[in-house]
Parts: sequence; structure tokens; C-alpha cells
Amino acid sequence: MDTLLWLFLLALALLAGGAAGFFGRQIITGRRVQAAEQAANRLIAEARAKQKEILLEAKDESIRIRNQVEAELRERRAELQRQERRLAQKEESLERRSEALERRERALAQREREVESLRAQAEQLVARQQKELERVAGLNREEARQLLLQSIEAEVREDAARLVRQIEQEAREEGERRARNILATAMQRLAAEVTSELTVSVVPLPNEEMKGRIIGREGRNIRALEQATGVDIVIDETPDCVTLSGFDPIRREVARIALTRLINDGRIHPARIEEVVAKARQEVEASLLEDGQQAAAEVGVTGLPPEVLRTLGRLKYRYSYGQNVYYHSIECAKLAGLIASEIGADIDLAKKGALLHDIGKALDQDFEGPHALAGAEFCRKHGVSPKVVNCIASHHGDEEPATVEAVIVAVADAISGSRPGARRESLEHYIRRIEALEKIATSFEGVEKAYAIQAGREVRIIVKPDQVDDLTTMRLARDIARRLEESLEYPGQIKVTVIRETRAVDVAR
Repeated sequence: MDTLLWLFLLALALLAGGAAGFFGRQIITGRRVQAAEQAANRLIAEARAKQKEILLEAKDESIRIRNQVEAELRERRAELQRQERRLAQKEESLERRSEALERRERALAQREREVESLRAQAEQLVARQQKELERVAGLNREEARQLLLQSIEAEVREDAARLVRQIEQEAREEGERRARNILATAMQRLAAEVTSELTVSVVPLPNEEMKGRIIGREGRNIRALEQATGVDIVIDETPDCVTLSGFDPIRREVARIALTRLINDGRIHPARIEEVVAKARQEVEASLLEDGQQAAAEVGVTGLPPEVLRTLGRLKYRYSYGQNVYYHSIECAKLAGLIASEIGADIDLAKKGALLHDIGKALDQDFEGPHALAGAEFCRKHGVSPKVVNCIASHHGDEEPATVEAVIVAVADAISGSRPGARRESLEHYIRRIEALEKIATSFEGVEKAYAIQAGREVRIIVKPDQVDDLTTMRLARDIARRLEESLEYPGQIKVTVIRETRAVDVAR
């Protein structure tokens, strides 16, 4: 019985718990539904408020866009109105021009009729003049025609010959265009110094008392120096220096070194002078080989005999028209190498030939003949290759060039010697050439003034405008150019410029 009671009580408890749970869940569910409805109502209210804001903003934006579009439309209407006004103005201008053209056409037609009338009258006058000329000259029309044709034929032949020369010149210029480009490229890649010849050297002194010590008692020291070195020692009023004068640069260099060492040493007497001069001469001779090696190394040439290099070093003390031959040879070697590289020739051969092309100027009187042939013979004796020897011998035309490199050497030599600042022209010769140019130009009738400019490469001529017209200026330029060709010898070309100027001057009062 007790067990059944407990089971009954347990069943009642379970039923009571289930009922309590059911009613509790119903209460909780009701509350949640109520909260969800409140949240939904709140979200709906917020959405309606947001919708109103968006509608207001959309209305404002539409109003702004509409105002902007209306402004753009107003501007376009104004622009169209301006364009219409401009088109109307252009139409009026075109109408006025059309009327002006019609008036001009009518005027031209009238002038054509007048010209035709004048032409008919001129033909009648020419016919009467021809009859009168036939009567006065005693020649009929055919004979006069033959004389005129002969005169015209001579003039045409002259013009034809001139035209042929011009065509030949143009052909040569066209054929040389490639060569000029190559030379320009080579010269632009090489920068060289301006050189000038020196026949004196200056030795600085520490003080004026040193001049007396150099002179010595009764001039013994200065006589010993001049006798040992072979140069003139000039001691004048120039402060703190002594001048060494002589045409042999090597002797002058020996004297400079010896005198500098004597001044630094302080012991100046004839025996010491002879000793120092002998040592200085040995040092200069030893430096010649170093100078030759340095020149060969600078241009990248190898394989030259020592005696050739030593003689090449002597060129450092040789000058030609104010240009140092040593640096001239180095410059030629660099130019020849650049030109050879541009046209695909043998660069090493061109450099060697250009470096040694003037070596004959460093030789003594044992080698006779021009310096080109003497230098070629000297190099041949010392085992230089025959192609290089030909480059040396042919650079002045003493022999025919056997290779294209020989021609390159001659071209490089001409470029180095003719570039501005390389050599000096004597003042007297320059003045004579300028005066000759101006004298020939002023000898023509109607020329008022003539000026030679650009070192004689151009002549500017001012003519009298009341005596020379525009057509005559062209003929005058041609005649003066022809006279210059016939009368003068000059390198390159001379530009003739004839200037005719008419000035009208008035005064406003």
C-alpha cells in the first residue's frame, strides 16, 4: 500500500510540475510576443521618419539639379545667340568682299581692254621702228636676227658653262656629304688646345742680386752659359727674371733647366756651369724617349722602335706656324683613329701613320729632301711597316697614297693644321688679303662701301640706292664673285653680300 501511495503522490507531483511549466511557458511567450510587437512598432516608426527625410533630401536634390540644368540651358542659349551674331557678321563681311571682288573683276577687265589697246599700239610702233632701223642700219630683218642670235648664243654659252660648273660643284658637294659628316663627327669628339710658337723662355729669379751673380765678374758666367748652351741670355730691367732667347727649343730647354739649378744651388762659376749644363742635356735627351712613349700611349699605338719613339719625343720642341708639332701629331692620330672608325678602316694603321707623319721635322740635315720623304726614309730604316711609311711619305702628295689610311692621315693633318687657333697667319699677309678684297669690291660702279669680315671669308658691300636697283644688286654680287675668283688665291670660299637700303626720313612738326 505504501508503494502505491508513493507512486500516486509522484504522479500527482509530475502532473503539477507539467501544469506549472506549461502555464509558465505561456506567460513567457506572451511577454516575448508583446516585446517583439513593441520593437516592430518602434522600427516602423523610425522607418517612416527616415522615409520622410529621404523624400525631403530627394526633393532638394531634384530642385538643385533642375536649377543647374536651367542655368546651363540659359548659357547655351546665350552662346547660340552670340554664334548667330558672329555668323551674321561673317555673312555681311563675305557679302562686302564679294562686292569688292566684283568691282576688282570689272576693273581688271577694263585694264585688260586698255592693255590690249596699248599692246596693239606698241606692235604698230615696233613695226615702224623695225622699218626705221632697217633703213638706218642698212640691214634687213634676217641679217639683224642673225647678229642678235650670235650675241645671244655667246651669252647663253657663257651661262651654260657657268651652269655646268655649278652642277659639277653640286655633284662634288653631294659626293662629299658623307665625308663632311664623318669629319664633323670626328672633330666634335676631339677637343684640342690653341698653340703658339715661342722663341723665348723666362727663368724667375729669387731677387735682383742674382742677376749680378749670373753675369759674373767681367761677364765670365754669362759668356760661359751662352757658350755651353748655345742660346742668348737677356738680362734687362725686367724685375726678378731672366730671358732665354733661341730658335732651338731643345737648347733653350737645356739652358732653362741648367740656369734654374744654378740659381737654386747658388754656386755659379764657369766650371760649375759646364757640369750642370752637361747634366741638363743628358736629362733632356733621356726625357725624349719618355715623351715619345707617352705620346704613343696616349693614342694607343704600340710596337714602335725606341729610336723612332725618341725622335718622336723631339717633336715636343718643334713648332710649325706657331703649332707645336708634338701635340699636332697626337691630335692627328686621334682624328685619324676617329675617322677610320667611322668608315671602317684600319684604326691602328691610321693612328700610327698620323702619329709619325711629321717625324721628319725632328731630323737633322743628314736626311735630305722634304720632311715627309725624310721621315718616311727614317722610319723605313728602323723597321716600321711599309704601309705606315707610305702614310708618312704621301701626306703632302710627295708620293701616291697606297691605302685609304694614307688618305685619312692627310685629311687629319689638314684638319689639325687648319682648325681655328692652330696656326698663326702673319699680320702683313692678313692685312694685304683684306685690303685686296675691299679694293676689288669698291672698284665696281655704284659701290659706296665694302667691308671684309670673318677673317676675309665674307665681303659685305653697301651700294648707292639711287644708282643700283634691286636687279642690279644680284648681277653686281655675281660679277664681284667672279672677279674675286679670277684675281685672288684663297682657301675655301668667300661669300659676297650686296646690301641696298633706301631710307625715307621726314620730320613731324
